[in-house]
Amino acid sequence: IVKAVLWGRSVFDNIRKFLQFQLTVNVVALTITFLSAVAGYKPPLNAIMMLWVNLIMDTMGALALGTEPPGDDLLNRRSYKRDAS
Repeated sequence: IVKAVLWGRSVFDNIRKFLQFQLTVNVVALTITFLSAVAGYKPPLNAIMMLWVNLIMDTMGALALGTEPPGDDLLNRRSYKRDAS
């Protein structure tokens, strides 16, 4: 049971890190494209480029966070409530 709790908390934390990473990358790409369009410049990233950036960042982020081993410090923290967001 201890190993299951350890791996469950590790997976939960890695999913949260991955989502935060993805949101950051996508918001920055969209902001740069939007600001260049508003300023009247040619957009630095077209739709195909943004899809490639998203694909590459998805793969690299998932590999980096998916291979992170769980640490023993995960067992010392309190569990999250069911209604926590």
